[in-house]
Amino acid sequence: MRPTAEEVRALAEHERIAEIHAAALGQYLLGQPDGCRKIGAMIADDVNWAILRGDQKHAVELLTTLEYFASSHPEALASKRAQACLGGRTACGG
Repeated sequence: MRPTAEEVRALAEHERIAEIHAAALGQYLLGQPDGCRKIGAMIADDVNWAILRGDQKHAVELLTTLEYFASSHPEALASKRAQACLGGRTACGG
C-alpha cells in the first residue's frame, strides 16, 4: 500500500521536505513494523501545530487525513498523539 497524496503532504509538512521525498518516506514507513504508529503521530503533530498557529481550516484538513489514515491503518492508533487528536481534543497530544 502507498500513502495517499494527503498523507504525503502531511509528512512533507512535518519533516519539512519535498513531497517526492515524503512519498518515499511514507512508503518506507508503511513497510516497517512501527511505521503506521509513526505516521499517525506525525500527522497528529501537524494537526496540533496548525491549531497552535490558529490555522483551523488546515487543522481540519489534517484531522480528516488522520481519520482516513487511521481507518485504513488501525495500527496508527498505537500513537497516543493520534488517539488524542481523534478523541476530539482542542489541541492534540498535550
